[in-house]
Amino acid sequence: MARREAPEVNAGSMADIAFLLLIFFLVTTTIETDTGISRKLPPWQPEEQEPPTIKQRNIFQVVVNSNNDLLVEDEEMEIEELRQAALEFLDNGAGSGDEACDFCQGAKDPNSSVNPQKAIISLVNNRGTEYGTYIAVQNELVAAYNELRDREAERLYGTSFTSMESRYNDARTSEGDKETLKERIELIKDMIPQKLSEAEPKS
Repeated sequence: MARREAPEVNAGSMADIAFLLLIFFLVTTTIETDTGISRKLPPWQPEEQEPPTIKQRNIFQVVVNSNNDLLVEDEEMEIEELRQAALEFLDNGAGSGDEACDFCQGAKDPNSSVNPQKAIISLVNNRGTEYGTYIAVQNELVAAYNELRDREAERLYGTSFTSMESRYNDARTSEGDKETLKERIELIKDMIPQKLSEAEPKS
């Protein structure tokens, strides 16, 4: 009786299927990327150049210690209160003459900032500060700038600053609209520049 040979399986199509599955996996999988805090570094200046003179009233001091306690203008403060305090400082509008602010709605405290263009927020952290506290403080300070920018964008253009930025970054926005949005965004940024100075952490 003749011996029957086992039939062979054609594995060629299996390789094709495996290749298609690999392509599907690469196309549909999202890869997590690390994100950081957006900061624009100041322009380089020669060492022999004298630093600009800044009035103490235009500096809003925020200090975070190793116990994650917040000290704002030499007074203890909760993180939840930081945004409003920073907003009141930026929007104070106590300047006169060339330093006057025609859109500020603040209390015009003579001991606080003259206008948002001169106002600087100085942040000092301790090396023992927890990362979560550091991020929370950063978020509150940036939110104060965004809130003031949103208010002025609503006043001038009837839409928020964050909405204009979102539309500008949308790929579906036409080039003509992007040019208009870019001009408006730059104008708001010039009116309310984000001057957030972060000193080297202390031990």
